[in-house]
Amino acid sequence: MKLIYLPSFIILLLLPHIVPADPIDNVANFIKQGNTKELARLFANNIEIAIMDDENIYSRAQATLILDKFFSKNKPKGIKLLHKVNSSANYRFGVFILTTDTGLYRVAFTLKDTDGKMTIIELRIENEKVK
Repeated sequence: MKLIYLPSFIILLLLPHIVPADPIDNVANFIKQGNTKELARLFANNIEIAIMDDENIYSRAQATLILDKFFSKNKPKGIKLLHKVNSSANYRFGVFILTTDTGLYRVAFTLKDTDGKMTIIELRIENEKVK
């Protein structure tokens, strides 16, 4: 009798591996970990980065260095979802509050579908004014 339930149980175990992860959540997890290496894999060839008042368009390598510098000064401790837009198949947008050892930051990023892969085209990090 127990063997009747075995196929259903196996399907339930495999279901999380079948459903693709949300790209917004993936980016948020990399930011929470301060993992610029994995984050850089999602960067577009040219990405707009704004950290505080410094805003410019950088290559993937330059953007990685800039984020490394930010995360070395501000060690991430946690992240909280503030806003997520995933209604478009071509664009996604996420806003998170990043908690670091030096304070709170608002992190906003835009993802664009490029050749079937979601890439980060814009990343903004600014001081969080509301606590």
